[in-house]
Amino acid sequence: MKINRSRQTWSLLSLCLFLFLAACGGGQSTTGSTASTGTTADAASETSSGPVKIVWWHSMSGDLNKVVDELVKKFNDSQKDVQVEAIFQGDYDASINKFKTSMGSGSGPTMIQTYDVGTRYMIDSQAITPMQQFIDADKFDTSQFEPNILKYYTFDNQLYSMPFNTSNPIFYYNKDAFKKAGLDPENPPKTLDEWEAAAKALTKDGQTGMSLPIYGWLMEQMFASQDATLLNNDNGRTALATESQLGSEPGVKFLTWWKKLIDEKYMLNLGRKTDDTKKAFAAGQVAVTMDSTASLRGLISSTEGKFEVGTAPLPKVSSSDIGKGGVVIGGASLWIMNDKPAAEQQAAWKFIKFLAEPEQQAYWHVNTGYFPITKAAYNEDLVKENMKKYPQFETAVDQLHNTKIDPATQGAVMGIFTEARQLTETAIEEALNGSKQPQAALSDAAAQITQKLKDYNDSVNP
Repeated sequence: MKINRSRQTWSLLSLCLFLFLAACGGGQSTTGSTASTGTTADAASETSSGPVKIVWWHSMSGDLNKVVDELVKKFNDSQKDVQVEAIFQGDYDASINKFKTSMGSGSGPTMIQTYDVGTRYMIDSQAITPMQQFIDADKFDTSQFEPNILKYYTFDNQLYSMPFNTSNPIFYYNKDAFKKAGLDPENPPKTLDEWEAAAKALTKDGQTGMSLPIYGWLMEQMFASQDATLLNNDNGRTALATESQLGSEPGVKFLTWWKKLIDEKYMLNLGRKTDDTKKAFAAGQVAVTMDSTASLRGLISSTEGKFEVGTAPLPKVSSSDIGKGGVVIGGASLWIMNDKPAAEQQAAWKFIKFLAEPEQQAYWHVNTGYFPITKAAYNEDLVKENMKKYPQFETAVDQLHNTKIDPATQGAVMGIFTEARQLTETAIEEALNGSKQPQAALSDAAAQITQKLKDYNDSVNP
């Protein structure tokens, strides 16, 4: 075959120019955000023969990993321009630690799934390209996306990452036990006082009324339920948070109630592992527990043939809180790295758009239990059929849609969130075991969190 040497020479010169520019520009970033994503035309000019390969680091293990692999295979088979390699990196903490180690080395991924509490760190790392840049350049319509989900990852009207797996907390209760105790299984309690009365009625015949896991996320949710912020500066959203408000009235009210039920033997303290409370619930040892909406299918499966599972929204502290606040979404989102060539970043954006389509969101929701991030997914037959099979999930959807969007329900953001949760859980333990009063335990933890906030803020703003 005759070769067009002029065209071949020009292609080699173009490739060399691209490699030179990439070496000069790679890894540049602007304060608080990123390097340019490049235009679609720029990306096309950078593409050599064959598909653009992107590496996705994620933390979805077990059955969730299988669902991820199915979505990646579907995307790769659907077109020839981009090929995604999904690599499991361990749990969220392990993954973000590997990401920190890779920074500046060029060995990191094109995109990474990071848990919600890593949001402030990811922004401050200056290693990412905000999702808003791709949205604006592509004129991508986000009007069908769930606003309560998008708001968590939005700062100064900029969406920094794309939500991926999203959940919120609900109460699970044993409907059969409710009937035996003379309670209405179709009308669960709405306030802490009402749940206390239910727990007393349910505690009999070897069964304890409730068990709540010692989990910092639950305390954060109870602040949002009361429409109260956990941190100053609007939960760290109008400026970097400089003070923890963990020891304020909303936290003390809830922990005092919790300790009272433990002391009166209407609630079991099973520690920090949510799996332990789930097992106790499935075994009929306790009649009520709290867990993520993503646990719904597993709990229904583990109780099949034993009793019917009911679901209820997270309770309000008092009747005066009804209609206020709501819940903070949990889960993780997808981030694109700014040290990769524009073509690679654009390829990652193409994959992220694919994941956000109603069809893919429906598949993800039905096979994992996480929320769809787009409202259009609820129109998919797959989701409609799943809702008929698991009507309990409607509680979670209603709770999400009924949540008022404000700084309290958008959620707290801080660069030391994992440490703050650990300190919160220690404070809860201290109060429940009687070594400290609720006010003292939470105030002491708040002081330690505030100091850690100062140290972190000093490190990112020397």
